[in-house]
Amino acid sequence: MTHLLKNRWAKYLVQALAVALVIAGTVFYIAGQKSITISVDGESKVVTTRAATVASVLEQQDITLDERDEISVATDAPVVDAQNIEIKRNKSVQVNLDGTERVVHTTGMTVADLVEELDLETGAEISMDESQNLAAVASDIEIITPKAVTLQVDKKKTEVSTTAQTVKELLAEENVSLGNDDEVNVKVKKDTEKDVETSTKIADGQQIEVIKVSIKTWDETRDIAFETEKVKDKNLAKGKTKVETKGEKGERELTLRQETRNGKKGEEEVLKAKVTKKPVAEVVKVGTKEEKKEEKKESSSKSTKAPSGSVSSTWAALAKCESGGNWSINTGNGYYGGLQFSASSWRAVGGTKYAPLPHQATPAEQVAAAEKLRASGGWGHWPACSSKLGLR
Repeated sequence: MTHLLKNRWAKYLVQALAVALVIAGTVFYIAGQKSITISVDGESKVVTTRAATVASVLEQQDITLDERDEISVATDAPVVDAQNIEIKRNKSVQVNLDGTERVVHTTGMTVADLVEELDLETGAEISMDESQNLAAVASDIEIITPKAVTLQVDKKKTEVSTTAQTVKELLAEENVSLGNDDEVNVKVKKDTEKDVETSTKIADGQQIEVIKVSIKTWDETRDIAFETEKVKDKNLAKGKTKVETKGEKGERELTLRQETRNGKKGEEEVLKAKVTKKPVAEVVKVGTKEEKKEEKKESSSKSTKAPSGSVSSTWAALAKCESGGNWSINTGNGYYGGLQFSASSWRAVGGTKYAPLPHQATPAEQVAAAEKLRASGGWGHWPACSSKLGLR
């Protein structure tokens, strides 16, 4: 009986030891576990782990890191209870910045994070809502930064900060309308591009000038001065004159054009000219009859024969030297008329108000234009002939 009791107690003791070992093991296992929070791009979950390092926890959770990803703790750091591990994934975002495409790598969560990371100027125009989640972005994010430009309309300058991409958009922003003939010039530093298209791109530092242009064309009839021809008459006493044929003015129909730029009128330009009535030269008899039989010789070797018409003898002599006295000459060498004007010189002195080119004007009109030319540079405009005639 005593032996039986001993065996029973031994059995109970073994069972008790086994239960104690199980309880002790469970307590030890539970004591070794840690509860941590893992957050990936804002999505969090709580996990229980016995891993010793952060790297081991990530491996257990099947989380891999890209080289551009960010993690809040080092992967070789030890795991502690109630730890927070935050992971921000890299996003490769297509960005069009002021017309230039580029890829931006960011761990930001929203468009606002990306804008802050790019350190853009205040006032930039962004194609997407800044609260948009970058992970959900499938298209390019277009960003336009403000440009500092100077806008000049007529004579008024305005400093403008704008996100307009073209001249057309800028003018619309500033409520500037263009007429059909208005011009736009774009100046950057010392270089100016004139009369540009409104589709021209806006760039920082540009000066954009709007020139208000109005063009007027009209028809007008103008008089043509008549020439005066002097004819020697040996039967008329010297010093006496007599009008044989009375002069009559002619008429010329002109089509004229004048351009006004920012209120300043330009020169009148002759587009068409047609003589509708030819002038009639006035013929004046000049007496040469001397009281004495002998005529006095001319005292000066430099005196010149007076030309026919209302042109002075000096200009007639100069025309004789320059063109052989042919006031209508045009040989194709770039010089025209009796005084051999170039087309540019003719325009410079306003000769186009008489005729498009010198040889189409009357001698009197050519001389009137030549007087203006001589006033600005003397006889030196006709160097060879003026020297030959002793005019300088």
